[in-house]
Amino acid sequence: MKALHVMLQAAPSLLRGLQVTFEVSVLSVALSLAAGVLFGVVLAYGPLLLRLPIRAAVDVVRGIPVLVLIFFVYYVFPAMGIELGAFVAAVAALSLFSACQVAEITRGAITSVHHGQMEAARAIGLTFPQCLFSVIFPQALRRFLPPWINSVTDTVKGSALVSLLGIVDLMLAIQQVIGRTYEPMPFYILGALIYLAINYALSSASRRLEAHFAYVRD
Repeated sequence: MKALHVMLQAAPSLLRGLQVTFEVSVLSVALSLAAGVLFGVVLAYGPLLLRLPIRAAVDVVRGIPVLVLIFFVYYVFPAMGIELGAFVAAVAALSLFSACQVAEITRGAITSVHHGQMEAARAIGLTFPQCLFSVIFPQALRRFLPPWINSVTDTVKGSALVSLLGIVDLMLAIQQVIGRTYEPMPFYILGALIYLAINYALSSASRRLEAHFAYVRD
């Protein structure tokens, strides 16, 4: 009963932290989706001079831990004269990391479509954007959605790292409440359950999409 009472008292702080977690996650997912799809299209169809730097950037960023990337953006960019607040730096780092994941997902989904589809579309006079949006993307969508939702789940989990920059997200809000109440176990369990609920919903959506877009259904 005491733990429940303490949780109810801390609910406003936790809800504000959860709101920040959603803001960071949604912004990161939206920005990474736009940039990642663009990078993926360039990797699949772009000229060599564009493919090479993007290929190098994607490989480098994917090989760096998210935490290191967050600290790099937060500390190195101001040293270069680019002033970023903690929130902007966190969103930029998470978006960059996720965009590189989305770029690979997009490239794989696009290249899984037989090259004859693009050739046939160009043969009937469609422009390149028309080929993409009317022919390639609809076929690639079924391969793109399930792994993309998995990357969204990773972004939500990675958002917990922004607390290390002093951003009061759900994780830091929990730590602050623990510092006041000296009741670590209930709040860490509560935080784990909240993250589990969010990511389980995303994973369930991924499974449903995978079943919906499957080539063969039972």
